[in-house]
Amino acid sequence: MRSPECSIDYAEHALDILEATVALIKDGQRCALVASLAVEGGAAREVGSLAVVVQNGSMIGYLSNGCIDRDIVLHGLDAIETRQTKHIRYGAGSPFMDLSLPCGGALDLVIDPSPDLKTLIGALDALRERKPATISFCPGKGLIASNGGPKRFCYAPKPALVLAGRGAILRTTVDLAAKMDFELHVASPDAADMDSLSALNPKSMHRMTTPAISLDLPIDAHTAVLLLFHDHEWEQALLMRAAKMGPFFLGALGSRKTHGIRLQNLQDSGLEPELCKTIRGPIGLVPSLRSASLIAVSALAEVTSNMPASQVAFI
Repeated sequence: MRSPECSIDYAEHALDILEATVALIKDGQRCALVASLAVEGGAAREVGSLAVVVQNGSMIGYLSNGCIDRDIVLHGLDAIETRQTKHIRYGAGSPFMDLSLPCGGALDLVIDPSPDLKTLIGALDALRERKPATISFCPGKGLIASNGGPKRFCYAPKPALVLAGRGAILRTTVDLAAKMDFELHVASPDAADMDSLSALNPKSMHRMTTPAISLDLPIDAHTAVLLLFHDHEWEQALLMRAAKMGPFFLGALGSRKTHGIRLQNLQDSGLEPELCKTIRGPIGLVPSLRSASLIAVSALAEVTSNMPASQVAFI
């Protein structure tokens, strides 16, 4: 059977898939939730990754790097039509030998054409509140309302990025970070920067009116904080607050000399030495860059290198 012509929205995080699925169900559109239950060998996506197939032949999310996604849509449409949960295996041991996985190994999926809305909303609400969400799947039954299923996954909140600064480096870094699908929060004392960046629809925007203000920024263990100022008097209040909130990455723009002065000022202001050690500087995997675009790539690469290895845990 030929795979249908379809469009694929390459959303990645569970929050985005769950938002789309809940919206589709509430809108009366039939859809099938897809989850990867097991991976053997190499794979483009981790175990527990989600996607949703819509009755119009589109899919939000992806489970491969293009080699089987259109076939997954075909099976999803069949599940929607028959209202039967499907357990599909690709790769080694699969009946679909004409669909090989170039990365080797095997991939097990469950396709549920009637996912429990209450369970989806509960998981979605947890992720929106930046709490872990647990979802269980069964190969023969799909999504399970209780947490006692044979395949139980814990999804971390979407990685967030707080970017504070001004000028070209801030604008370029925010633009690139938006393409990386962070939950974005932006702060700047510059009205023109704020106006320019509003088109990227950050989760929140904060106008800084004085260097002494301590903004109420949403920072947790799933958040990175980057300060991108050349006028470093805007940093101290932000760094004092952020360091105490435990982000997975905290860094600030500037030379080694500037960073040494920065840390001394923070200690003189009462920040504990152990917390001072958590502040990175100079930021970026590549030192001494003088181009806004390259600084943005280098800084976000360092953030990425410090992110938790997985957004999904099998429990």
